[in-house]
Amino acid sequence: MSTIGVGILGGGTVGGSLSKRLLDEQDVIALKSGITFEVRRVGVRDLNKERGFTTNEGLLTDDLDRVVDDPNIQLVVELMGGLEPAGTLVERALAAGKPVVTANKELMAARGFDLLKVAGASGVSLLFEAAVGGGIPIIRPLSQSLAGEKITTVLGIINGTTNYILTNMSDAGLDYADVLAEAQALGFAEADPTADVGGGDAASKAAILASLAFGTWVAGDQVYREGIEGLDGADIAFARQLGYVIKLLAVGESSDRGVCVRVHPTLVAKDHPLASVRGPQNAIFLEGPAIGQLMFSGPGAGGEPTATAVLGDMIDAARELLAGTAATPKVQFQPSRLIDFADVATSWYLRLEVDDSPGVLATVAGMFGQHGISIGSVWQEGRGHDATLLIVTHAAPEREMRAALADLEGYGGVTQVAAAIRVYSDDA
Repeated sequence: MSTIGVGILGGGTVGGSLSKRLLDEQDVIALKSGITFEVRRVGVRDLNKERGFTTNEGLLTDDLDRVVDDPNIQLVVELMGGLEPAGTLVERALAAGKPVVTANKELMAARGFDLLKVAGASGVSLLFEAAVGGGIPIIRPLSQSLAGEKITTVLGIINGTTNYILTNMSDAGLDYADVLAEAQALGFAEADPTADVGGGDAASKAAILASLAFGTWVAGDQVYREGIEGLDGADIAFARQLGYVIKLLAVGESSDRGVCVRVHPTLVAKDHPLASVRGPQNAIFLEGPAIGQLMFSGPGAGGEPTATAVLGDMIDAARELLAGTAATPKVQFQPSRLIDFADVATSWYLRLEVDDSPGVLATVAGMFGQHGISIGSVWQEGRGHDATLLIVTHAAPEREMRAALADLEGYGGVTQVAAAIRVYSDDA
């Protein structure tokens, strides 16, 4: 039985869950893995904060450098989050020849390409299964099991907070603000939910997934993003009538033209597998010519599921460390070949408040026609001075749709462009 000294950076939700398991279940883990993990230091920012696990005296430290520099620590686990000081500490550990396991999606999306190079140069592992999808195994399948597949599409519901909000807006007919407050009260949303509801969290995860799926490194700031803050309950209800549900969808697509990765609210047909993903659950849907379609789903966050993914990476890293080989994903990343987002074609759902007068619909259709946009279907709600037009278009380039929307907003017959939401279509 081999023993590996472990240093953990972070004692929050995930760090606490991992520390508790390593301390309380050491024998069980050793029996299954053949490795005894000894937690030798846990780096935290506040020594006085109450923790959900019991530690030996001297185990906790607020001197984070000691976790990286301790010669008795062979494996570093980073669960602090954020870019700094996490990034510097991870890089130092790797450069010192210590494998690192991290759940930090923001760090991997921003600096993963360079950190993987440092790991490779040092001959050690940098593993990040827990950075996407919590307890869902997806990084290893993409980098190993599916390494020989030319994946063309990655779709993901990869933020549990927004999926919880959208599910409850749909089920209960509540407004965004009310459901957000409920999510915060239940612990599904942070006090400052900006990273979740604004799409930043999903964008970081989408960058990681797309990089591994397509072999083209995509940084987090290269992902187009829109959040759910502006969604109206009326559009969720109308979408349901039209046979759709609205999800905050991460979309990665690869073609001969290049790669596009984006995160935004999307109408998804009710018969698509992702439409049934409810509450805080996550799901990742892959397509390729040989595999057809695959979907991975499960708990996308939370201390225990994420700690399970971290522990799996720790076992891999320890085995490779003992064998003298690195377990870092072997995907060979090519330079970015990103498609200009303005050239990306999608279908759209539009809700227009219009003056119900003769010629208005014809004028609206003509504006779309001037920009080469074909209308798939139109519904009208209400009559009289004010009416609502619900329009679903065929796929059109982003720049043309933006130009058409500007024309509509300047037309007197349209009193308001109340909503413009993309529709996911396999033939877009």
